Amino acid sequence: MKLKLQALEARFGRKQFRSIVAVLSIGAALSLLILVGGNRASEQNKAYAEQSDSKGESQKPDHSTDGLVTLSDEQIESAGIEIQAAAPAKIRTTLQLPGEIRFNEDRTAHIVPRMAGVAEIVPANLGQLVKKGDVLAVLASADLSDRRSELLTAQKRRDLARITYEREKKLWQDKISAEQDYLQAQQTLREADIAVTNAQEKLLALGAATQSKGPLNRYEIRAPFDGMVIEKHISLGEAVKEDSNIFTVSDLSTVWAEIVVSAKDLNAVHLGERVKVKATAFDSEAEGSISFVGALLGQETRTATARVTLPNPQVAWRPGLFVNIEVSTGETEAIVAVPNEAIQMLDGTAVVFIRNATGFKAQPVETGRTDGKMTEIIKGLTAGAPCAVSNSFTLKAELGKSSVEHDD
Repeated sequence: MKLKLQALEARFGRKQFRSIVAVLSIGAALSLLILVGGNRASEQNKAYAEQSDSKGESQKPDHSTDGLVTLSDEQIESAGIEIQAAAPAKIRTTLQLPGEIRFNEDRTAHIVPRMAGVAEIVPANLGQLVKKGDVLAVLASADLSDRRSELLTAQKRRDLARITYEREKKLWQDKISAEQDYLQAQQTLREADIAVTNAQEKLLALGAATQSKGPLNRYEIRAPFDGMVIEKHISLGEAVKEDSNIFTVSDLSTVWAEIVVSAKDLNAVHLGERVKVKATAFDSEAEGSISFVGALLGQETRTATARVTLPNPQVAWRPGLFVNIEVSTGETEAIVAVPNEAIQMLDGTAVVFIRNATGFKAQPVETGRTDGKMTEIIKGLTAGAPCAVSNSFTLKAELGKSSVEHDD
């Protein structure tokens, strides 16, 4: 190395050689500085990254608090959450039976004209609400004309018999005629009265008025009670027979819920028992009493029929609607029970929100029997535990929001 330096010094000269050595020394010093600075920057970046990672880990949600909803007393009050202690309760056991809404046959009339005729006026329409005595149709009936003529003839004969009777009575009282003539006139008047009464009764039995302001053949068919026209089998100008079913009118203020009862369930269905009727097509229910229980089983179905008479003021229970009838079969004692609204479903699991120092804790539970109001808790809850009852769904919603934020 020394020989090489002496050779370079001899080649370039002493002064020029020193300049070259100085430049090389400065370059080496700069390279050393750059290398040291790069190592320090790398170490600083690594330390910063480690520090950032530690901060990120400290900001992650603590999933050890899953199922907790933190609420203050003011927030609980504003949300309308009612707290009630789990306690023993009597659970009413029920039997659910299928059924169908039908017309109340006691208030359904199949209207026949009771005499042949031709329809002249048909003011009633299908689905129309009618009042008792409203005219449904007007027929022109030859039979009715004959019967009214018979009544008029009987009335004229009675008028003549009364005049004859009064004359014979006066003559007998004046000792002018014999008593036999007076008694004969009295007998004739009585027979005439009977004939008039008989003709009137025949018309009333046919549903026809005994006095008609119009033609003798005018036959008015009227509604027997308030109701709805649910069937119509007559049109203008149509000839109808005396046994034709031309209208069906039903009073829908009450309907029947007809129940299908299997043989094994007959002992649970009793006459006069209060039951609950629920619609299957929409959210509606009503209470009624069992008004009939069939004594015979169907030969093919091996089931009996029972029915419940339901009030129907708003005509909400329409015939043909399928329903479920809940029949009470007794009561059992539940060691721990909560109102139905206290139970919420989270990921397919039933939970009850229990009040704690900071808010509520979603407690998974195993449910048992229920009567629609109270539910038995078999596992997961002890008697006396304070539970959210009213508006507990708001706690479920808050828990769902927290889960979404944690996922983000």
